Amino acid sequence: MVRTAFYISDGTAITAEVFGHALLTLFPAQFEHVTIPFVETSDMAEQVKQRINDRYKTTGQRPLIFQTFVDDTLRQIINSSNGVCYDFLNTFVEPIQRELGVAPVPKTHRTHSIHEKTYDFRIDAVNFALANDDGSNLKNFDQADIILVGVSRSGKTPTSLYLALQYGIKAANYPFVEEDMEQLRLPEVLKRNKTKLFGLTITPERLSQIREQRRANSRYASIRQCQLELAEVESLYQREQIPFLNSTHLSIEEISAKIIAKTGLKRHKY
Repeated sequence: MVRTAFYISDGTAITAEVFGHALLTLFPAQFEHVTIPFVETSDMAEQVKQRINDRYKTTGQRPLIFQTFVDDTLRQIINSSNGVCYDFLNTFVEPIQRELGVAPVPKTHRTHSIHEKTYDFRIDAVNFALANDDGSNLKNFDQADIILVGVSRSGKTPTSLYLALQYGIKAANYPFVEEDMEQLRLPEVLKRNKTKLFGLTITPERLSQIREQRRANSRYASIRQCQLELAEVESLYQREQIPFLNSTHLSIEEISAKIIAKTGLKRHKY
């Protein structure tokens, strides 16, 4: 039986989503995920409550409710539903208040409000990642915080964008293509920025699957071609002592976090 998990907040619901998903991945069960942000009035909360109750009537299973409400009235409305409610904020507020000796000051949209300089860092980094994707504008690579390298479709572009959007990190990326494989060497711009290089690799099977979606039944997507390219690139990583990561079983979030941990890059803010 598929259980329903609601992530509800008077803010973005991102916190409820992140914590809720992290918890549910521990359990070998199937879930339908429903996110409802910006529930800011009693009428809206009552509508959400009815939606929860309707789901309970339809399935006969109590929905799981992960919530992060600042407004106590809205919280109580959701708590009175037929769901099983888990309140992330209130679980921790009281013990933290005791430890700090300071009362909390509830404020909606407190977690994800815009700090002007942080916002500017992130927008600049996203623009940089887009302008320096797939080896374009090599003259700008000197300004990069990190340069991701790897074969085509190994995850360089989405990882570059995620590093930019979440961390404000200026990430360029450079693809090693089939024509490079005869005598694979670092081009001069990468040699000059060697301390910024980070490699991505992937299993041939997974790479072939991804490439098939782009160019079905092509040499580019064949297992043999994928094996050859990956062997050459991984040999280059080892020869040039470039740190690298296998992205096969990792999400973009996990790849980015591991890169941050391995390189010591810092989030740009303030």
